[in-house]
Amino acid sequence: MSSKDPSQSIMRRKPIDDIEEENKHSGLFKSLGLWQLTAIGVGGIIGVGIFSLAGLVAAGSEGNPGVGPAVLISFLIAGLASAAAALSYAEFAGMIPRAGSAYTYGYVALGEVIGWFIGWDLLLEYIAIVAVVAIGISGYLDAFLAGIGIHLPAWMTSTFDEGKGGIVNIPAILVCLLVTWILSRGTKAFGRFELAAVAIKVVLILFIIGLGVFYIDTNNYNPFMPSGFGPVVAGSATVFFAVFGYDAMSTAAEEAKDGKKHMPKAIVLSLIIAMLLYVAATLVLTGMQNYKDIDPKAGFASAFTSVGLPVIATIISVFAVLSILTVMLTFLLGVTRVWFSMSRDGLLPGWFAKTDHRGTPQRVTWIGGVASAFLAGVFPIKAVADLTNIGILAAFVVVCLSVIIFRYKRPDAPRTFRLPLMPVIPAFGVLASAFLMLQLHWETWLRFVVWLIIGLIIYFSYGRKHSLMNPDSPRHQELADLHRPLT
Repeated sequence: MSSKDPSQSIMRRKPIDDIEEENKHSGLFKSLGLWQLTAIGVGGIIGVGIFSLAGLVAAGSEGNPGVGPAVLISFLIAGLASAAAALSYAEFAGMIPRAGSAYTYGYVALGEVIGWFIGWDLLLEYIAIVAVVAIGISGYLDAFLAGIGIHLPAWMTSTFDEGKGGIVNIPAILVCLLVTWILSRGTKAFGRFELAAVAIKVVLILFIIGLGVFYIDTNNYNPFMPSGFGPVVAGSATVFFAVFGYDAMSTAAEEAKDGKKHMPKAIVLSLIIAMLLYVAATLVLTGMQNYKDIDPKAGFASAFTSVGLPVIATIISVFAVLSILTVMLTFLLGVTRVWFSMSRDGLLPGWFAKTDHRGTPQRVTWIGGVASAFLAGVFPIKAVADLTNIGILAAFVVVCLSVIIFRYKRPDAPRTFRLPLMPVIPAFGVLASAFLMLQLHWETWLRFVVWLIIGLIIYFSYGRKHSLMNPDSPRHQELADLHRPLT
């Protein structure tokens, strides 16, 4: 073939018209309705952001001054950037209800190498998110056990980098493996668990807000912004982790009963519910306890202890563990579905795309779970959270760009949801996400670039040749052999 053949180009695009036919033979089961999808989105958004990162940013950490009550502004800045991306996701989800989410959107609108870039990026970021949340759960579990008189040794509850005499975070590892087992039971069982757990989570947060209001000391709001506006903006880059989750939920689109109709609604609903709860919760947290005294790992537990309610703190610690599990489940689901989709497209070996009798890709589920357990066990929460955020922000930049380009290239494509104020909102999403990326530490950028270089090596050595968009791909023969009737 000529070197100019578009089928050999790294910018070849996946035809949107082929996707619906592929979905019929995906091996994934359609079992999720609107409220289950919304629960997955809320489950992915609300969790460690309220129970851990709000306290971490408000109180500060080494090299990062506490922003105090202005953590509320950090959440609002992150929420605005996230909302622009959420609307972009909603338009794509209504057109392309496919397991790959941002990976597929980039592949369809911008080309294969961009799709690969986002897919490879999301594999690391989603695994890192699961690890961050596991570390957050570990902090609340430690607080709960301390509340009933059990004190675990420091070597098994923190990592070496935290400077507390720790070696490995064993509770975080065990939580990762538990969540992996739950997800491996199948999407139908997972959807039911997620719906029940998210209901408990929302009730818990409303209880915290309702009770905590009576213990607010307005003196704790003064000064409102103790470290100036710069750390508040930097803090928004860290808490950005807390205001997405709908992107991972969109990876379950192929398992939705009516993805084109329900996915856009579920994305918008989940973000609205989450932001309302975040605003109220951060006001209560920083009003109950001076920001300098907040425990970065278990903010609300320390806040209620500080006002003489240690029993409530213990109850919060118990239910925080359960509610934060939903975040891990959502993002581990995201890992497996993006990986599954990339493998199905030929960019990664087809071995990963095998599903079992429950319609679950067990191989990537357990690989992703074990990888997240490793990160949770040996790295501190701040390093993993920042690594997570840079990758998701990069995905948001691509999705916001893609929705602009695709609106003008394929205005005829059927859309069940149309993003308003095109192209103002997605352009704002691009600028806001890029700005937040620039707030992250250079070490985070270095780790991100190294991961992308590894990904490009794999793409050019394997993915480009084996892609199903390449007419000479050996995967075409494999699929022909697989579907050849027995004689």
